Amino acid sequence: MGSELDGALRIGTAHGNQITGGMKVFWDSVAGVYDLFVNVINGKTHKALRQIVSNLIEPEDVVLECACGTGLLSTVIAEKCKRLTVTDFAPKMLKRAEKNCAAYNNIQFRQANILLLDDPDNSFDKVVAGNVIHLLDEPMKALSELNRVCKPGGMLIIPTYMNKDQKGETSGFASVVGKAGADFKRQFTVQSYKQFFLDAGYEDVRIMTAEGRIPCAVATMTKKG
Repeated sequence: MGSELDGALRIGTAHGNQITGGMKVFWDSVAGVYDLFVNVINGKTHKALRQIVSNLIEPEDVVLECACGTGLLSTVIAEKCKRLTVTDFAPKMLKRAEKNCAAYNNIQFRQANILLLDDPDNSFDKVVAGNVIHLLDEPMKALSELNRVCKPGGMLIIPTYMNKDQKGETSGFASVVGKAGADFKRQFTVQSYKQFFLDAGYEDVRIMTAEGRIPCAVATMTKKG
């Protein structure tokens, strides 16, 4: 897996890293090759992940998705929900997502910062933020914003790649992507991921795991407060 992923990311970042660092530059630079990772390199995990998330969405849901990437989850959410707002911090990722979701007319696309969302309090039935918590300097601030815009009784859905194995050792995935410039701030096992949300004050944390080359744990919880 390491050589395939390393090659794809090296192609994507060769230009971007010469200009400047930073999260937005990195994710913009890999937008063109990210679908290779989604559909081929980690396809088994993502197929299972899409099914897990799809099962959590209801027909009358108004949904916010943060950190959409190239639209991995956007399509399955749009298929099930009433209305979907799709956001990402990196404009090239967002543009790619819009292209991948062209078949759906219930989606609004918007560039947004997960740490400072423009949406009013209590706006969405479901709030989804996939594979972003481990990249943030202030994950609790992001979690607070996701919670704020979720309606009372609504659900937070937060998938994240498990970048540590059960022995607590860094996975090959985390090493390769970290060297490419993704700059992981946290590395989780399933147990430590659940504990992260318990420590944040959520009492009904549920974890479902999408298995594959790079497993992904989906945390769900009811809006707090």
